[in-house]
Amino acid sequence: MDLCPWADLVYGCDSAWWEHRNGLLDFKGLKVCFSANGLQNYPGIRRVVINRREDRILIEPKGTIGNGGNSGFQALNLAVQFGAARVLLIGYDMTMSGGAHWYGNNTWRGAGNPNDGSLRRWVEHFDSAAPALKLMGVEVINCSPISAIKSFPRKSLEDAL
Repeated sequence: MDLCPWADLVYGCDSAWWEHRNGLLDFKGLKVCFSANGLQNYPGIRRVVINRREDRILIEPKGTIGNGGNSGFQALNLAVQFGAARVLLIGYDMTMSGGAHWYGNNTWRGAGNPNDGSLRRWVEHFDSAAPALKLMGVEVINCSPISAIKSFPRKSLEDAL
């Protein structure tokens, strides 16, 4: 993966994201995707189930995560299921101030982009999850310089590390 070659794991929900990146064939870490997105042509990608009716962090059953409307929420849920006690949110701006994504709009076939309404819903899901995460003993720090998510303590990435 060009942006984070040091990463141990990459999660992506959308099949168009994976297809645009040719299944990240050269990535050596753990690759995880949504089980129903039809990526059988890419070897080595593990699957998780997303409970589309639950916009909260799920602990059980293992391998089933909450929806939250976006892959960032789902990745946070996955980290909790993996036993993370501390999670740093990076790039979770949840605003349109710098464009749809920190890297620009998704332009490839089948790709989607957020709008103001979806961003508001996503922020609500993160904010709703914050008390439960705290009760679970999971420390979540928002290291995104700009972010609409206000429910987690904010720090610069340098200070959080």
